[in-house]
Amino acid sequence: MKPNRYWLIVAVTFAALLVSAGIRTAPGVIIRPLEAEFGWDRASISFAVAISLFAFGLGGPLGGTLMDRFGPRRVTLAGTALNAIGLALLIGLRELWQLHLLWGLLVGAGTGAISGVLGATIATRWFNRYRGVILGLFGAASAAGQLIFVPSLILLVNEGGWRSIFGLMGAVAALVLIPVLLFLRDRPEDVGLKPLGTATAASAASDTRRTPLAEAIRTRDFWLLAGSFFICGYTTNGLVGTHLLPHSLEHGFVEAEISWALAVMGVMNIFGTLASGWLSDRYDNRKLLAMYYGFRGLSLAALPFILEMQGMLIFAIIYGLDWVATVPPTVNLTAQRFGRASLGTLYGWIFCSHMIGAGIASYAGGFFRDLLGDYHLIFVSAAILGLVAAGLSLSLSGPRKVRPAVQGGAA
Repeated sequence: MKPNRYWLIVAVTFAALLVSAGIRTAPGVIIRPLEAEFGWDRASISFAVAISLFAFGLGGPLGGTLMDRFGPRRVTLAGTALNAIGLALLIGLRELWQLHLLWGLLVGAGTGAISGVLGATIATRWFNRYRGVILGLFGAASAAGQLIFVPSLILLVNEGGWRSIFGLMGAVAALVLIPVLLFLRDRPEDVGLKPLGTATAASAASDTRRTPLAEAIRTRDFWLLAGSFFICGYTTNGLVGTHLLPHSLEHGFVEAEISWALAVMGVMNIFGTLASGWLSDRYDNRKLLAMYYGFRGLSLAALPFILEMQGMLIFAIIYGLDWVATVPPTVNLTAQRFGRASLGTLYGWIFCSHMIGAGIASYAGGFFRDLLGDYHLIFVSAAILGLVAAGLSLSLSGPRKVRPAVQGGAA
Protein backbone atom coordinates (compact mmCIF):
# COMPACT_ATOMS: atom_id res chain seq x y z
CA MET A 1 0.00 0.00 0.00
CA LYS A 2 2.91 2.37 0.63
CA PRO A 3 3.81 2.94 -3.05
CA ASN A 4 0.17 3.73 -3.70
CA ARG A 5 0.38 6.58 -1.22
CA TYR A 6 3.01 8.35 -3.29
CA TRP A 7 0.93 8.14 -6.44
CA LEU A 8 -2.19 9.26 -4.56
CA ILE A 9 -0.30 12.42 -3.61
CA VAL A 10 0.70 12.82 -7.27
CA ALA A 11 -2.92 12.36 -8.42
CA VAL A 12 -4.32 14.94 -5.97
CA THR A 13 -1.59 17.44 -6.83
CA PHE A 14 -2.19 16.87 -10.55
CA ALA A 15 -5.92 17.50 -10.08
CA ALA A 16 -5.32 20.77 -8.21
CA LEU A 17 -2.85 21.96 -10.86
CA LEU A 18 -5.13 20.88 -13.73
CA VAL A 19 -8.12 22.84 -12.41
CA SER A 20 -5.98 25.88 -11.67
CA ALA A 21 -4.61 25.74 -15.23
CA GLY A 22 -8.12 25.28 -16.61
CA ILE A 23 -9.24 28.43 -14.83
CA ARG A 24 -6.38 30.35 -16.45
CA THR A 25 -7.67 29.48 -19.95
CA ALA A 26 -10.91 31.45 -19.56
CA PRO A 27 -9.75 34.91 -20.80
CA GLY A 28 -9.10 33.80 -24.36
CA VAL A 29 -12.66 32.49 -24.56
CA ILE A 30 -14.51 35.39 -22.90
CA ILE A 31 -12.79 38.44 -24.46
CA ARG A 32 -15.09 38.70 -27.48
CA PRO A 33 -18.33 37.96 -25.53
CA LEU A 34 -17.44 40.68 -23.00
CA GLU A 35 -16.73 43.13 -25.82
CA ALA A 36 -20.11 42.31 -27.38
CA GLU A 37 -22.17 42.61 -24.18
CA PHE A 38 -20.54 45.57 -22.43
CA GLY A 39 -18.79 47.44 -25.25
CA TRP A 40 -15.44 47.32 -23.44
CA ASP A 41 -12.40 47.65 -25.72
CA ARG A 42 -9.78 44.94 -26.10
CA ALA A 43 -7.10 46.85 -24.18
CA SER A 44 -9.38 47.37 -21.13
CA ILE A 45 -10.24 43.68 -20.92
CA SER A 46 -6.60 42.73 -21.52
CA PHE A 47 -5.63 45.02 -18.64
CA ALA A 48 -7.81 42.94 -16.31
CA VAL A 49 -6.04 39.83 -17.59
CA ALA A 50 -2.69 41.54 -17.04
CA ILE A 51 -3.61 42.36 -13.43
CA SER A 52 -4.56 38.73 -12.95
CA LEU A 53 -1.25 37.55 -14.39
CA PHE A 54 0.70 39.94 -12.17
CA ALA A 55 -1.25 38.70 -9.12
CA PHE A 56 -0.71 35.15 -10.36
CA GLY A 57 3.02 35.85 -10.47
CA LEU A 58 3.15 37.43 -7.01
CA GLY A 59 1.20 34.44 -5.72
CA GLY A 60 4.23 32.32 -6.68
CA PRO A 61 6.78 33.69 -4.17
CA LEU A 62 4.05 34.22 -1.58
CA GLY A 63 2.81 30.67 -2.04
CA GLY A 64 6.37 29.32 -2.09
CA THR A 65 7.28 31.09 1.14
CA LEU A 66 4.07 29.92 2.82
CA MET A 67 4.63 26.35 1.58
CA ASP A 68 8.16 26.38 3.00
CA ARG A 69 6.71 27.56 6.32
CA PHE A 70 3.24 26.00 6.61
CA GLY A 71 3.25 23.22 4.02
CA PRO A 72 1.60 22.81 0.61
CA ARG A 73 -1.67 21.37 1.96
CA ARG A 74 -2.82 24.53 3.72
CA VAL A 75 -1.70 26.80 0.89
CA THR A 76 -3.48 24.66 -1.72
CA LEU A 77 -6.70 24.71 0.30
CA ALA A 78 -6.54 28.49 0.70
CA GLY A 79 -5.71 29.14 -2.98
CA THR A 80 -8.43 26.82 -4.27
CA ALA A 81 -10.98 28.43 -1.96
CA LEU A 82 -10.03 31.88 -3.30
CA ASN A 83 -10.57 30.60 -6.84
CA ALA A 84 -14.00 29.19 -6.04
CA ILE A 85 -15.14 32.39 -4.32
CA GLY A 86 -13.81 34.71 -7.02
CA LEU A 87 -15.39 32.71 -9.85
CA ALA A 88 -18.74 32.55 -8.07
CA LEU A 89 -18.76 36.33 -7.64
CA LEU A 90 -17.87 36.88 -11.31
CA ILE A 91 -21.24 35.42 -12.33
CA GLY A 92 -22.72 38.78 -11.26
CA LEU A 93 -20.18 40.84 -13.24
CA ARG A 94 -21.55 44.20 -14.36
CA GLU A 95 -18.70 46.74 -14.21
CA LEU A 96 -15.16 46.69 -15.56
CA TRP A 97 -13.66 47.36 -12.12
CA GLN A 98 -15.30 44.15 -10.89
CA LEU A 99 -13.44 42.21 -13.58
CA HIS A 100 -10.20 43.87 -12.49
CA LEU A 101 -10.81 43.09 -8.81
CA LEU A 102 -12.30 39.60 -8.97
CA TRP A 103 -10.53 38.07 -11.94
CA GLY A 104 -7.49 40.31 -11.65
CA LEU A 105 -6.66 40.11 -7.95
CA LEU A 106 -8.70 37.35 -6.31
CA VAL A 107 -8.49 34.61 -8.93
CA GLY A 108 -5.00 35.74 -9.95
CA ALA A 109 -3.65 35.31 -6.41
CA GLY A 110 -5.55 32.05 -5.88
CA THR A 111 -4.25 30.36 -9.02
CA GLY A 112 -0.75 31.77 -8.49
CA ALA A 113 -0.43 30.34 -4.99
CA ILE A 114 -1.15 26.88 -6.41
CA SER A 115 0.32 26.81 -9.89
CA GLY A 116 3.60 28.54 -9.12
CA VAL A 117 5.37 26.16 -6.78
CA LEU A 118 3.01 23.38 -5.67
CA GLY A 119 4.30 20.83 -8.19
CA ALA A 120 7.94 21.68 -7.52
CA THR A 121 7.44 21.45 -3.76
CA ILE A 122 5.64 18.10 -3.85
CA ALA A 123 8.11 16.58 -6.32
CA THR A 124 11.17 17.56 -4.31
CA ARG A 125 9.70 16.59 -0.92
CA TRP A 126 8.18 13.24 -1.89
CA PHE A 127 10.54 11.89 -4.57
CA ASN A 128 14.26 11.22 -4.79
CA ARG A 129 13.72 8.96 -7.80
CA TYR A 130 11.66 10.11 -10.81
CA ARG A 131 11.81 13.78 -9.81
CA GLY A 132 12.20 14.98 -13.38
CA VAL A 133 9.39 12.76 -14.60
CA ILE A 134 7.10 13.90 -11.77
CA LEU A 135 7.91 17.54 -12.52
CA GLY A 136 7.10 16.86 -16.16
CA LEU A 137 3.81 15.25 -15.15
CA PHE A 138 2.86 18.24 -13.02
CA GLY A 139 3.85 20.56 -15.84
CA ALA A 140 1.61 18.53 -18.12
CA ALA A 141 -1.32 19.35 -15.83
CA SER A 142 -1.49 22.80 -17.37
CA ALA A 143 -1.50 21.26 -20.82
CA ALA A 144 -4.23 18.85 -19.81
CA GLY A 145 -6.19 21.79 -18.40
CA GLN A 146 -6.00 23.46 -21.79
CA LEU A 147 -6.91 20.23 -23.58
CA ILE A 148 -9.94 19.58 -21.37
CA PHE A 149 -11.20 23.07 -20.68
CA VAL A 150 -10.67 25.23 -23.77
CA PRO A 151 -12.79 23.23 -26.26
CA SER A 152 -15.42 22.73 -23.57
CA LEU A 153 -15.45 26.43 -22.69
CA ILE A 154 -15.80 27.44 -26.33
CA LEU A 155 -18.84 25.17 -26.61
CA LEU A 156 -20.20 26.34 -23.27
CA VAL A 157 -19.92 30.05 -24.06
CA ASN A 158 -21.86 29.50 -27.29
CA GLU A 159 -24.60 27.54 -25.54
CA GLY A 160 -24.93 29.23 -22.16
CA GLY A 161 -23.01 32.51 -22.34
CA TRP A 162 -19.86 33.63 -20.56
CA ARG A 163 -21.48 33.52 -17.09
CA SER A 164 -21.88 29.75 -17.40
CA ILE A 165 -18.09 29.51 -17.70
CA PHE A 166 -17.55 31.15 -14.32
CA GLY A 167 -20.28 29.05 -12.73
CA LEU A 168 -18.89 25.75 -13.99
CA MET A 169 -15.29 26.51 -13.12
CA GLY A 170 -16.21 27.80 -9.67
CA ALA A 171 -18.04 24.54 -8.97
CA VAL A 172 -15.08 22.47 -10.18
CA ALA A 173 -12.71 24.46 -7.97
CA ALA A 174 -14.95 23.83 -4.97
CA LEU A 175 -14.97 20.08 -5.70
CA VAL A 176 -11.17 19.94 -5.75
CA LEU A 177 -11.13 21.08 -2.13
CA ILE A 178 -12.41 17.63 -1.08
CA PRO A 179 -9.49 15.41 -2.21
CA VAL A 180 -6.96 18.08 -1.17
CA LEU A 181 -8.43 18.14 2.33
CA LEU A 182 -8.67 14.35 2.62
CA PHE A 183 -5.48 13.12 0.98
CA LEU A 184 -2.81 15.79 0.39
CA ARG A 185 -0.03 15.84 3.00
CA ASP A 186 2.96 18.13 3.33
CA ARG A 187 5.73 15.54 3.65
CA PRO A 188 6.03 11.74 3.48
CA GLU A 189 7.11 11.79 7.13
CA ASP A 190 3.60 12.99 8.04
CA VAL A 191 2.28 9.52 7.15
CA GLY A 192 5.27 7.49 8.33
CA LEU A 193 7.08 7.32 4.97
CA LYS A 194 10.34 8.53 3.46
CA PRO A 195 10.84 10.15 0.05
CA LEU A 196 10.54 7.54 -2.69
CA GLY A 197 13.92 6.28 -3.90
CA THR A 198 17.44 6.57 -2.56
CA ALA A 199 19.04 9.99 -2.79
CA THR A 200 22.49 10.27 -4.37
CA ALA A 201 25.21 12.06 -2.42
CA ALA A 202 24.85 15.14 -4.65
CA SER A 203 21.09 15.07 -4.33
CA ALA A 204 21.26 14.70 -0.55
CA ALA A 205 23.60 17.69 -0.31
CA SER A 206 21.24 19.70 -2.50
CA ASP A 207 18.27 18.68 -0.36
CA THR A 208 19.75 20.25 2.78
CA ARG A 209 21.42 23.28 1.18
CA ARG A 210 19.59 26.57 1.56
CA THR A 211 20.37 29.86 -0.16
CA PRO A 212 18.77 32.98 1.29
CA LEU A 213 16.95 35.20 -1.19
CA ALA A 214 19.24 38.13 -0.37
CA GLU A 215 22.22 36.03 -1.45
CA ALA A 216 20.55 34.46 -4.48
CA ILE A 217 19.65 37.81 -6.05
CA ARG A 218 23.33 38.77 -6.03
CA THR A 219 24.16 35.90 -8.37
CA ARG A 220 24.21 36.04 -12.16
CA ASP A 221 22.44 32.68 -12.46
CA PHE A 222 19.37 33.86 -10.53
CA TRP A 223 18.81 36.70 -12.99
CA LEU A 224 19.49 34.48 -16.01
CA LEU A 225 16.84 32.04 -14.77
CA ALA A 226 14.44 34.88 -13.94
CA GLY A 227 15.09 36.61 -17.28
CA SER A 228 14.54 33.50 -19.39
CA PHE A 229 11.39 32.67 -17.42
CA PHE A 230 10.15 36.25 -17.92
CA ILE A 231 10.36 35.58 -21.65
CA CYS A 232 8.69 32.21 -21.14
CA GLY A 233 5.66 33.93 -19.62
CA TYR A 234 5.64 36.63 -22.30
CA THR A 235 5.56 34.02 -25.07
CA THR A 236 3.00 31.66 -23.48
CA ASN A 237 0.36 32.65 -20.91
CA GLY A 238 0.44 36.34 -21.70
CA LEU A 239 0.41 36.33 -25.48
CA VAL A 240 -0.71 32.98 -26.86
CA GLY A 241 -2.85 32.00 -23.86
CA THR A 242 -4.76 35.30 -23.98
CA HIS A 243 -4.75 36.37 -27.62
CA LEU A 244 -4.35 33.33 -29.90
CA LEU A 245 -8.10 32.63 -30.06
CA PRO A 246 -9.19 36.22 -30.86
CA HIS A 247 -6.29 36.57 -33.32
CA SER A 248 -7.35 33.39 -35.13
CA LEU A 249 -11.02 34.36 -35.30
CA GLU A 250 -10.06 37.72 -36.78
CA HIS A 251 -8.03 35.96 -39.50
CA GLY A 252 -10.80 33.80 -40.91
CA PHE A 253 -10.69 30.72 -38.68
CA VAL A 254 -13.89 29.46 -37.10
CA GLU A 255 -14.25 28.44 -33.47
CA ALA A 256 -14.74 24.73 -34.20
CA GLU A 257 -11.46 24.61 -36.15
CA ILE A 258 -9.51 26.54 -33.52
CA SER A 259 -10.85 24.38 -30.70
CA TRP A 260 -9.38 21.36 -32.50
CA ALA A 261 -6.06 23.14 -32.99
CA LEU A 262 -5.98 24.05 -29.29
CA ALA A 263 -6.79 20.46 -28.38
CA VAL A 264 -3.86 19.28 -30.54
CA MET A 265 -1.67 21.87 -28.83
CA GLY A 266 -2.77 20.52 -25.47
CA VAL A 267 -1.98 16.92 -26.44
CA MET A 268 1.46 17.89 -27.71
CA ASN A 269 2.01 19.97 -24.59
CA ILE A 270 1.38 16.92 -22.40
CA PHE A 271 3.75 14.82 -24.49
CA GLY A 272 6.41 17.55 -24.64
CA THR A 273 6.33 18.27 -20.91
CA LEU A 274 6.52 14.58 -19.93
CA ALA A 275 9.40 14.10 -22.38
CA SER A 276 11.10 17.19 -20.97
CA GLY A 277 10.90 15.76 -17.45
CA TRP A 278 12.50 12.52 -18.65
CA LEU A 279 15.19 14.38 -20.59
CA SER A 280 15.96 16.74 -17.70
CA ASP A 281 17.00 13.73 -15.58
CA ARG A 282 19.54 12.73 -18.24
CA TYR A 283 20.87 15.70 -20.22
CA ASP A 284 22.24 19.20 -19.73
CA ASN A 285 19.24 21.26 -18.66
CA ARG A 286 20.75 24.45 -20.07
CA LYS A 287 20.88 23.01 -23.58
CA LEU A 288 17.35 21.68 -23.25
CA LEU A 289 16.07 25.14 -22.33
CA ALA A 290 17.92 26.74 -25.22
CA MET A 291 16.38 24.25 -27.64
CA TYR A 292 12.86 24.80 -26.28
CA TYR A 293 13.08 28.59 -26.47
CA GLY A 294 14.66 28.49 -29.92
CA PHE A 295 11.88 26.36 -31.42
CA ARG A 296 9.27 28.51 -29.68
CA GLY A 297 10.71 31.68 -31.16
CA LEU A 298 10.73 30.22 -34.67
CA SER A 299 7.13 29.00 -34.39
CA LEU A 300 5.91 32.41 -33.18
CA ALA A 301 7.72 34.14 -36.05
CA ALA A 302 5.61 32.09 -38.46
CA LEU A 303 2.26 32.59 -36.69
CA PRO A 304 1.22 35.93 -38.30
CA PHE A 305 1.55 34.33 -41.75
CA ILE A 306 -0.63 31.30 -41.01
CA LEU A 307 -3.98 31.73 -42.75
CA GLU A 308 -5.17 28.15 -43.26
CA MET A 309 -5.91 25.21 -41.02
CA GLN A 310 -3.05 22.97 -42.07
CA GLY A 311 -0.53 25.62 -41.07
CA MET A 312 -2.33 26.23 -37.77
CA LEU A 313 -2.14 22.52 -36.92
CA ILE A 314 1.58 22.46 -37.69
CA PHE A 315 2.01 25.49 -35.41
CA ALA A 316 -0.05 23.78 -32.70
CA ILE A 317 2.22 20.71 -32.84
CA ILE A 318 5.55 22.57 -32.76
CA TYR A 319 4.49 25.23 -30.27
CA GLY A 320 2.60 22.76 -28.09
CA LEU A 321 5.65 20.55 -27.64
CA ASP A 322 7.50 23.21 -25.64
CA TRP A 323 4.78 25.31 -23.98
CA VAL A 324 5.45 23.94 -20.46
CA ALA A 325 8.55 21.91 -21.36
CA THR A 326 10.64 24.73 -19.87
CA VAL A 327 9.39 24.01 -16.33
CA PRO A 328 11.29 20.78 -15.41
CA PRO A 329 14.75 22.07 -16.44
CA THR A 330 14.12 25.48 -14.85
CA VAL A 331 13.11 23.85 -11.55
CA ASN A 332 16.08 21.48 -11.71
CA LEU A 333 18.55 24.26 -12.45
CA THR A 334 17.18 26.35 -9.58
CA ALA A 335 17.47 23.42 -7.16
CA GLN A 336 20.96 22.46 -8.37
CA ARG A 337 22.28 26.00 -8.16
CA PHE A 338 20.70 27.15 -4.89
CA GLY A 339 19.65 23.98 -3.01
CA ARG A 340 16.30 22.25 -2.72
CA ALA A 341 15.66 23.51 0.81
CA SER A 342 15.02 27.02 -0.56
CA LEU A 343 13.36 25.93 -3.80
CA GLY A 344 9.87 27.08 -2.78
CA THR A 345 10.94 30.65 -2.12
CA LEU A 346 13.48 31.09 -4.93
CA TYR A 347 11.52 29.32 -7.64
CA GLY A 348 8.50 31.30 -6.47
CA TRP A 349 10.31 34.54 -7.30
CA ILE A 350 11.60 33.16 -10.60
CA PHE A 351 8.04 32.12 -11.39
CA CYS A 352 6.93 35.67 -10.47
CA SER A 353 9.17 37.00 -13.25
CA HIS A 354 7.42 34.54 -15.60
CA MET A 355 4.05 36.07 -14.81
CA ILE A 356 5.31 39.65 -14.99
CA GLY A 357 6.33 38.85 -18.54
CA ALA A 358 2.92 37.28 -19.11
CA GLY A 359 1.11 40.32 -17.75
CA ILE A 360 3.08 42.71 -19.96
CA ALA A 361 2.38 40.60 -23.05
CA SER A 362 -1.31 40.30 -22.20
CA TYR A 363 -1.83 44.06 -21.99
CA ALA A 364 0.57 44.87 -24.84
CA GLY A 365 -1.25 42.41 -27.08
CA GLY A 366 -4.59 44.13 -26.53
CA PHE A 367 -3.08 47.62 -26.72
CA PHE A 368 -1.25 47.09 -30.00
CA ARG A 369 -4.18 45.21 -31.51
CA ASP A 370 -6.40 48.26 -30.82
CA LEU A 371 -3.66 50.61 -32.08
CA LEU A 372 -2.58 48.73 -35.21
CA GLY A 373 -5.58 46.52 -35.95
CA ASP A 374 -3.75 43.21 -35.59
CA TYR A 375 -1.30 41.25 -33.42
CA HIS A 376 1.55 40.98 -35.90
CA LEU A 377 4.00 43.30 -34.12
CA ILE A 378 3.54 41.64 -30.75
CA PHE A 379 4.06 38.15 -32.22
CA VAL A 380 7.29 39.31 -33.88
CA SER A 381 8.50 40.71 -30.55
CA ALA A 382 7.77 37.35 -28.91
CA ALA A 383 9.73 35.50 -31.60
CA ILE A 384 12.79 37.70 -31.04
CA LEU A 385 12.58 37.30 -27.27
CA GLY A 386 12.36 33.52 -27.64
CA LEU A 387 15.77 33.54 -29.33
CA VAL A 388 17.11 35.85 -26.61
CA ALA A 389 15.93 33.35 -23.96
CA ALA A 390 17.84 30.59 -25.74
CA GLY A 391 21.02 32.64 -25.36
CA LEU A 392 20.32 33.36 -21.68
CA SER A 393 19.86 29.64 -21.01
CA LEU A 394 23.21 28.75 -22.54
CA SER A 395 24.85 31.43 -20.37
CA LEU A 396 23.90 29.68 -17.11
CA SER A 397 26.69 28.15 -15.03
CA GLY A 398 27.42 24.51 -15.72
CA PRO A 399 27.50 21.91 -12.93
CA ARG A 400 31.26 22.25 -12.39
CA LYS A 401 30.99 25.99 -11.98
CA VAL A 402 28.36 25.92 -9.24
CA ARG A 403 29.74 27.29 -5.98
CA PRO A 404 28.34 25.93 -2.70
CA ALA A 405 25.69 28.21 -1.28
CA VAL A 406 26.25 29.61 2.22
CA GLN A 407 24.29 27.74 4.82
CA GLY A 408 21.79 30.20 6.14
CA GLY A 409 18.37 30.81 7.54
CA ALA A 410 15.08 30.81 5.72
CA ALA A 411 14.88 33.03 2.70
